[in-house]
Amino acid sequence: MLMRRVLVISYYWPPSGGSGVQRWVKFVKYLPGEGWEPVVFAPENASYPVLDPTIGKDLPENLKVIRGRIWEPYAAYRKLTGAKSTQVTEISSGKKTFKQRLSLWIRANLFVPDPRVGWVRPSVKTLKKYLSEHPVDAIVTTGPPHSVHLIGQKLHKATGIPWIPDFRDPWSRMYYLRYLPMTAATWRKLRAQEQSVLDSCSAVLACTPLMQEDFQAQTHTPVAMITNGYDSEDFTGPAPAPDGHFNITHTGLFAADGNPFTLWKVLGNMAASDPEFREAMRLRLVGKVDKEVLEAIKAAGLAENVVALGPTDHATAVREQRSAGILILPLRNDPLYRPILPGKLFEYLASRRPVLGIGQEDGAMARVLDTAKAGITADWDNETAMRSFIANAWQQHLVGGVPATSGDIEKYSRRSTTHDLAQLLSQVTTQNIAGERKQCRR
Repeated sequence: MLMRRVLVISYYWPPSGGSGVQRWVKFVKYLPGEGWEPVVFAPENASYPVLDPTIGKDLPENLKVIRGRIWEPYAAYRKLTGAKSTQVTEISSGKKTFKQRLSLWIRANLFVPDPRVGWVRPSVKTLKKYLSEHPVDAIVTTGPPHSVHLIGQKLHKATGIPWIPDFRDPWSRMYYLRYLPMTAATWRKLRAQEQSVLDSCSAVLACTPLMQEDFQAQTHTPVAMITNGYDSEDFTGPAPAPDGHFNITHTGLFAADGNPFTLWKVLGNMAASDPEFREAMRLRLVGKVDKEVLEAIKAAGLAENVVALGPTDHATAVREQRSAGILILPLRNDPLYRPILPGKLFEYLASRRPVLGIGQEDGAMARVLDTAKAGITADWDNETAMRSFIANAWQQHLVGGVPATSGDIEKYSRRSTTHDLAQLLSQVTTQNIAGERKQCRR
């Protein structure tokens, strides 16, 4: 097989954990089987919020990874504001101290589009030299942070190599931007950066259908869509043996702006009215959890039902998913979160456990859960739907366990999504060759 080469530029790379790195670790794992040899460029000294040394265990042994140093303002931010590393998110609608408001103004207006923008210029210099000596057939940049796309844009302009920006989240329509005190001039600059990237690339890649629709409405550049997914090799072997409890499990970051107060109310009421439920139910929280979430659970009378494991490696998170009675997935409570699909949703599907999603009932997550027959999505205040779903699962637990879901999810496997990516890469490189031939005939 003739191998072509693709340069992948990503801020998140092992030992970083989470869905931001999972997407491209799995693409890189399976791309060689599709005829593409990946080369990765990532920071040498990044401020990763989550670490997982095991995340890159199955990457190709001969994978070339180039590292470049990055300057980030987070150490200065923490020193100025006293922010603790245990916080899941610091950009929210919550009350802020003067120092926090000042630091957010600086972050919003001096670091556009994001605090990693200082990485752009040195990275372009490093990669121009690398590409002059080691040609590639295509370049992919994956964000957020979306400043990474500015690296790809400059390399594309300088070299003519086909370039695809991959959007794991929206850019100017990202929900938390409303909480940043951007000036009108800053907002215009951010929007102009986004539009320039969309209009100058070879193709755009979005990871949800609604994001694809939004981006396509903004540009004439073709917008492809490849979702996140699950790696079937992570889900081999029998599921863990039941521990006798009715486990309601959440894995990953649990942020205060996704705090499902109605869910805690429902569980608190069920526990108060049914001693057997109170005795058997466990809220298993696997990952970093904001203190406001734990306080809300305690206020609902459920403190004794919580098992907080804290951050774990990926294999542990998968075991917890597969042993759950119910998997819960509350989205951030914001209308702009409607087009977003959390990466862990697809691993929830692969776990074959019932999923209770909490978010917009007409959003992207609701579409996936419905078509995969894997659970339901209830609005944040839909107490009736939550209670009915949990009560049904509880009754099934009492008679022998919650049955596994059985919907068709093969299109979300990492092998399948990587095949789609390889086709997109082949498409843009073929178009580029055709364009060069046309220029030569002129």
